[in-house]
Order: sequence, then structure tokens, then C-alpha cells
Amino acid sequence: MNPPRPRPKLDDDNRAFWTGGAEGKLNMMQCADCGRFTHPPRRICRHCQSEAMAPVAVAGTGAIETYTINSQPWLPGLEVPFVIARVRLDGVPDVVLTTNIVHCPVEEVGFDDPVKVTFEEQDGIWFPLFERVR
Repeated sequence: MNPPRPRPKLDDDNRAFWTGGAEGKLNMMQCADCGRFTHPPRRICRHCQSEAMAPVAVAGTGAIETYTINSQPWLPGLEVPFVIARVRLDGVPDVVLTTNIVHCPVEEVGFDDPVKVTFEEQDGIWFPLFERVR
């Protein structure tokens, strides 16, 4: 079993992102004025400076933009190797999530592989991870 992931500090801006997995939702902040998404979550739109930001559940699908295979056990008990990837989200332009690809042998991961979100809960935080779509 892997050790606990570093716990993010929850605040009003990011709470929906880190807890949406309890309902199976990947929540991203979207501006009601310009319609664009901002991540990491912020109260002010990084595109138009509007304060009309609200969490919106997105599809949770996408593709692997790039990745690396980590073989270094940075924490005691950390199972290696594992994949660290940047995932382009479908329908969420301007947002790329850095995450892990799970439930797949590391040698089977490739560029542009389609993926979908899955969540790992640790102490009330729902970490969005991704698995390959077969």
C-alpha cells in the first residue's frame, strides 16, 4: 500500500476540486463571464479578471499530453515504478492536470492515450487520478 499523499490545504477556492470525487465529479473553476476555465482554482478568472467563478463538473476524460516513469521511492513505502503525467482534459481548454496514471502497467502508457478520471480518497481528500480507456 502506498503512503499517504501530501495533503493539500483546503480553502474556499479549491475545496470543490479536492472533494468533488466523493460524488464522482471532477470539478473545475469556470468563469460565468467569459466561460473559460482556471486551474489551479482561483476566485478571479486568469483570463478576464472576473470574480464570477464557480466550480463546474467536467467530463473527466482526456488524453495524456506527456509523461514520465518515476522509479525513485521518494517516500518510505512508496511503490515504484509509477507514471506521472500531464493530462489534457476534454472540453476544458487551457487546463492540463499533472496527475498519476493508475491501474495500468507503466510500460503500456503512451502519448495521447485516452484516459478517464478515477478518485483515490485519503482522509476526506479525493485525489483525481487517471486510468487508460481501453
